[in-house]
Amino acid sequence: MDSITSRRSIRKYTSEPVSKDQIREMVEAAILSPSAKNRQPWKFLVYMNSQKDEILDVMETALENEKETHALLPESAGGLADAFNTLKIMREATALIMVLNTNGGSPFEDINPDDRITEICDTLSIGASIENLLLKATEMGLGTLWIANTCFAYKDLTDYIGEKGQLIGAISVGYAAENPNPRPRKKIEDVLTFVE
Repeated sequence: MDSITSRRSIRKYTSEPVSKDQIREMVEAAILSPSAKNRQPWKFLVYMNSQKDEILDVMETALENEKETHALLPESAGGLADAFNTLKIMREATALIMVLNTNGGSPFEDINPDDRITEICDTLSIGASIENLLLKATEMGLGTLWIANTCFAYKDLTDYIGEKGQLIGAISVGYAAENPNPRPRKKIEDVLTFVE
């Protein structure tokens, strides 16, 4: 339980670099997670140094365009300010992991109900793998932030990445320059019901 209770979402990082071996160890933990029908639909693309700067420049341009047009997610435009803040956090981290669903397609395209169920199951599997990764990072003394704000730059990022699959989100990784207090959680009585 130690890594579960001590894990935090880290939004400030030192300049100390994270190594490829550390990232490999985190991903090794990620791929041990449960997977619906054992499809193992995850792929982890790691961006460091100038490659990280380049993909984040793509994201910034896309966010600026979305701010002007609200073309991609018009009903979520209120979340753009947070996306710009998240971009600053991503720039500060020494590594960025983009997470793909290798079986998925664009969330902006219609799919049939059978494929939607498969997509949901694969997303659950990937969520479990990300949690394993975050907990391993915590155990290793690293800080992480699980990021969904890539959605505002979805098409530009997937075009830049150039790989088949659905972009699920990103994880920033680095050495924490903060030690945040735990966030409030709902009481167990509010979320647990024994149906008898």
